[in-house]
Amino acid sequence: MYTKQNLHSTNLPAIKIDKDSEATGETILVALRRALSQHSSLQGPDGHWPGGYSGILFILPLMIFALHVTRSLNEVLSIEHIREICRYIYNIQNEDGGWGTHTLGPSSMFGTCVNYATLRILGEVLDGENDALSKGRAWILSHGSATAAPQWAKIYLSVIGAYDWSGNNAVIPELWMLPHFLQFIPEDLIYRPSWLQCIAMAYLNKFIEPLSNLWPMNKLRERAMSNLMEHIHYEDETSNYVGLCPINKALNMICCWIEKPNSHEFRQHLPRIHDFLWIAEDGMKSKVYVGCHGWETALIVQAFCSTGLTEEFCSTLQKAHQFLKNAQVIQNIPNYKSYYRERTKGSWTLSNGENFWPIADTNAEALKAILLLSNIPSELVGDPIKQERLYDAVDCLLSFVNKDGTLSSAECKRTTPWVEFINPSESFRNIIVDYPYPECTSSLIQALILFRDKCPMYRREEIDKIIKSGASFIEKVQRKDGSWYGSWAVCFTYATFFAIKGLAAAGRTYQNSLPIRKACNFLLSKQLATGGWGENYLGCQIEEYVDSGRPHAVNTAQAMLALLYAGQVEQDPAPLYRAAKELINMQMENGEFPQQEIVGNFNSSLFFNYPNYRNLFPIWALGEFRRRLLAKKS
Repeated sequence: MYTKQNLHSTNLPAIKIDKDSEATGETILVALRRALSQHSSLQGPDGHWPGGYSGILFILPLMIFALHVTRSLNEVLSIEHIREICRYIYNIQNEDGGWGTHTLGPSSMFGTCVNYATLRILGEVLDGENDALSKGRAWILSHGSATAAPQWAKIYLSVIGAYDWSGNNAVIPELWMLPHFLQFIPEDLIYRPSWLQCIAMAYLNKFIEPLSNLWPMNKLRERAMSNLMEHIHYEDETSNYVGLCPINKALNMICCWIEKPNSHEFRQHLPRIHDFLWIAEDGMKSKVYVGCHGWETALIVQAFCSTGLTEEFCSTLQKAHQFLKNAQVIQNIPNYKSYYRERTKGSWTLSNGENFWPIADTNAEALKAILLLSNIPSELVGDPIKQERLYDAVDCLLSFVNKDGTLSSAECKRTTPWVEFINPSESFRNIIVDYPYPECTSSLIQALILFRDKCPMYRREEIDKIIKSGASFIEKVQRKDGSWYGSWAVCFTYATFFAIKGLAAAGRTYQNSLPIRKACNFLLSKQLATGGWGENYLGCQIEEYVDSGRPHAVNTAQAMLALLYAGQVEQDPAPLYRAAKELINMQMENGEFPQQEIVGNFNSSLFFNYPNYRNLFPIWALGEFRRRLLAKKS
């Protein structure tokens, strides 16, 4: 649709480089123009690039469960919605009859139970003609039934009345009334239970939970439930009923309905269901978040700026610039500290700012993009952001920095790893504490250095200290093989790209930094004979690099960028020429790069698709390579 509206076109022919030739400045430029033109044509009217931010297979079922139990399914979803949702679920069913927890994974009891139940709720009939549904049921029965499912799946099934609540471990609401200094407040994010947790859960189930329903303890239970509903209403209202994520959104919606069916609060939830739905060639699915507009637009801006073709594609950058300025949150939500929230004024969210949930590294990457655009004449990309809002952005980013100068993802590190023992999910690890990450810390360093160049006197001493501490942290967490482990994408190529870029911004070079040299050796050791890189998602789970055996456009571009920022052009450009040739030969007839295995990652367990990575990172890598080749010649 947007391709017809945007009128970006190029008559440049597709290029394929034969095995006896190599990439040249001219072929790189042609590939870049083709990619930039096509990607510009996909830009939405508000300046961002829409896409199917999906791949986790228990989110759509929870949405359907929420609509089902609140008796609003037919009010929100049309017959066409239901048909497309069923088509998607059947399309992602595995050959053995089950469903995975994510689209890349083998069948799991979690994924199979909730997707099978969704189909039944949506009217699919178990009969001799529906072989796919019969195979799903057979998989569940042959693998131990729903009793073998993890805690989250059991809760989901209990919500719809398909699993008895007594089969769940108690998560008592009184925990949310504990004093803040105990550092024990449960959080919304999501490992296999430890022996200590098993003992604690048994004690809660056998003693605490029964007592909490008897007088006088039931009075405390009433207060605890009221306190929880107060927090739920606060999140709903401050996020415009979008919530932190679709899981919160669906569960909050159910709680509002239980509190008072047909209430104003419940009714406000219903239209926002559509914000999470995405229709594609394989059917209708749920996004893993309301969107990644802000994050991807910030990266796309940087990719376009790397090419040296900003004047040629200034209209695209102008729209993206306006989107980022509009998406900045310009106020704090009320009483945010009382509800365990962080500052919002000056921030960017993962999406478009509407849900008021800042993401720390999105703040940093958006700030970088805004600062890069401020260096381009305003007649090309629009007026720069106002100075006051620039300072707000930096103040907000600094408010997320941990005491040791590192950056986590959604909040400051508030507590210690020992509280992970209360993790109730039985599916995911390290989700109670928001740990510092090298990727996020790298974004922080880069943003602060760009800002310091622009405003050298603002909070200078503090910023200098954070840059120094952040770079030291990145060096400290480097692995012996020279890589960094990535927590937010697949995996070692991604994190190593961010780590090197952060260290290079902080003044490390190939000549003066052993970590940089080790990282280059690691990446070069993983380059395939064809010139590309390909990393399998299983490496995220076993925490070792797993070669997929074939090149992946995103992995190749990220490895190439890491080597470029490390100074590989000056050392030996041959591996980069081979990588550029690989990317150019992967480019499709329309100028885009292929959609391959999805590369988004959350906590080593869940994998999803960043829809614009397949184009933005190859553009960035080819652009940066061309720019550095031109600089070297001059």
